[in-house]
Amino acid sequence: MDSILVRGNGPLSGQIPIAGAKNACLTLMPATLLSEEPLTLTNAPRLSDIATMTQLLQSLGAEVAGLQQGQVLAMSSHRISNHTADYDIVRKMRASILVLGPMLARDGHAVVSLPGGCAIGARPVDLHQRAMEALGAEIELKEGYLHARAPGGRLKGATITFPFVSVGATENALMAATLAKGTTVIENAAREPEIVDLAKCLRSMGAQIEGEGTSTITIQGVDRLHGATHPVVTDRIELGTYMLVPAICGGEVECLGGRLDLVGSFAEKLDAAGVSVAETERGLKVSRRGDRVRAVDVVTEPFPGFPTDLQAQMMALLCTAEGTSVLEERIFENRFMHAPELTRMGAKIEVHGGTATVHGVAKLKGARVMATDLRASVSLILAALAAEGETVVSRVYHLDRGYEKVEEKLRACGAQIERIAG
Repeated sequence: MDSILVRGNGPLSGQIPIAGAKNACLTLMPATLLSEEPLTLTNAPRLSDIATMTQLLQSLGAEVAGLQQGQVLAMSSHRISNHTADYDIVRKMRASILVLGPMLARDGHAVVSLPGGCAIGARPVDLHQRAMEALGAEIELKEGYLHARAPGGRLKGATITFPFVSVGATENALMAATLAKGTTVIENAAREPEIVDLAKCLRSMGAQIEGEGTSTITIQGVDRLHGATHPVVTDRIELGTYMLVPAICGGEVECLGGRLDLVGSFAEKLDAAGVSVAETERGLKVSRRGDRVRAVDVVTEPFPGFPTDLQAQMMALLCTAEGTSVLEERIFENRFMHAPELTRMGAKIEVHGGTATVHGVAKLKGARVMATDLRASVSLILAALAAEGETVVSRVYHLDRGYEKVEEKLRACGAQIERIAG
C-alpha cells in the first residue's frame, strides 16, 4: 500500500484549485438512470469513488465515459439491462445505495446490496427503505440484498417525514419522487449544498421541484425526464480542508473556486480561532492572524452547522491551538479514530464517547501514523505539515477516495510531500 511522506517546513503560501464535490457527483451520477437521454456532468472530480460509481452504473447497463482528463462525465442510460447492484461493487462505497430510487422510479423494480464505505460508525439504510415504502414500494431484505418493486410498475407520490436528517435518504427520495405519480412532500429534508445541486440538475432534466435548501421539499412527479448538462458544485469539504493549510502552518493560501456560502459555519469557527477568511474574485483567501490559533469548541451538526466531514481536520488544527478545545461529534459515533494517531505525534487528546477534549501543544512531532478513514487520512497530513521532522502516513488508499492530486496541490504551496509506492 502507498504511503505519504511529509517533512514539516514552515509557512505555506500559494493557490489551490478546489475540485468539484465528490459527494455531489456521487449523487448526480445515479440520476442518469432516471432518463433514456444522456446526462453530462462537468467539473467532475477524478477520484477512486467516482471510478467505483462508474463501474456500478456500467454494470447496470449505463454508458459512462470520462472526457477532458476526467473532468467531464458523459453518461447515457438508454436501457437499464441489469437491475441488480452487486455486493462486490456496492460494498466499496456507501453512495451505491443511491441507485435504488432511480431504478425503482424508472422501471418499477431493483435489487441492491447493502452498502459499505468508511468504518466511521453505523449508517443503516432503513430511512432509504422507509422512504421508498412511503412511495408505495414493497421491499424485502434477503441475503444482504434489498429486493424492491413498485406494484403496478410506478411509484406514487406521498408525504415522507424523516425522524432525523439524512442526506443520502433525502437524495434517494428526491430522485425517486421525480417520476412518481402525483405530489411528494419530503419533510425534515437535508439542506446540504449537495441536495441543492441535485435538485438543480433534476430540474434541468425536466423535474418539478421546489424547496431545496429548506427542510421541506415538494416534488410534482412527471412522466419522463430528458437529458441535460450540469456543472458539479465546488467541493466544500476539500475547500475546508485546504483552508486549514495556512491556519495550521502559517502563510497565505487562496482556494480557487471557493465560496463562503458553502462553508459558513466552518469559516465562523476559523475566525473565532484567529484565522482570516476573505472573499476574492477567484475564491477565498485564508491566513492566520497570529503565531498560533486560539482554542474553540466544535459541535458537528447537519448543514448549515459544522460539517462532520471537517471534524478530523479541525481537530488537527486545534492540537496546535493555545488553550483547550472540546469537539462533540453528533453525526457518527465512531469518528475519533484519528485521535490516537495524532497522539503519536505529540497531541494531547482525551476521548470520552462522542466528545474529544484537545489540549493544545506548541509543536507536533513527526511520526509513523496510519489512516483509518478518508477524512482521518487528510487530518494526519495537515498535522504533518505543521510538525517537526518527518511523518509517514500509511494506508492512504482512503485518501484517494476523496482528494485528487493532494501532493501536487500542496507542493505548489511549498510543502515537502511525496508519495511512496507500497
